[in-house]
Amino acid sequence: MFKVGITGNIGSGKTTISKVFELLGVPVFYADNHAKDVMVRDAELIAGIKAAFGNESYFNDGSLNRKHIAGIVFNNADELTKLNALVHPATFRAFDNWLTLQSAVPYVIKEAALLFESDSYKMCDRSLMVTAPLELRLQRVLSRDHITREEALNRNNKQFSEEKKLSLANDVICNDETQLVIPQVLALHQLYLSLSK
Repeated sequence: MFKVGITGNIGSGKTTISKVFELLGVPVFYADNHAKDVMVRDAELIAGIKAAFGNESYFNDGSLNRKHIAGIVFNNADELTKLNALVHPATFRAFDNWLTLQSAVPYVIKEAALLFESDSYKMCDRSLMVTAPLELRLQRVLSRDHITREEALNRNNKQFSEEKKLSLANDVICNDETQLVIPQVLALHQLYLSLSK
């Protein structure tokens, strides 16, 4: 199975681009959504989170106490690294399980904000970076998430720089609102179809 990883910094439009690929019939694994899911379903991960951050990491009904976790990891890089070291392997396992359910398709896409940061790009055959200027990305995030500019910048700064990601990516889609996105997606779709043969 040919695998393409899609990433981009916050507000780049990677999810929108992924939805376009879905319209073309390409199955998409949304890593962030699956990460939230495994945090309440993967027994190994749940045990690891409780051991690292305390039993109060979960409510009695089994749901994640996001406020408790966020209070620990939000401003502490070491604690965030510890959480990611637990969540990423569980998300990788979920991706492997998801792959077994995909059949009769030339390729699949893994959409992940931390594709390069988590090294999960190494599990893909190609990596695609969605790029846009910082100010445009911030505008999108502020209107979408209703957060402050400072919070948006803080989230952006927790990711690799665009320059670093571009140096690691095989392919690029420019989503700067001056170039049409659909033709870029269609060209890459044809490339991936040919590479998957």
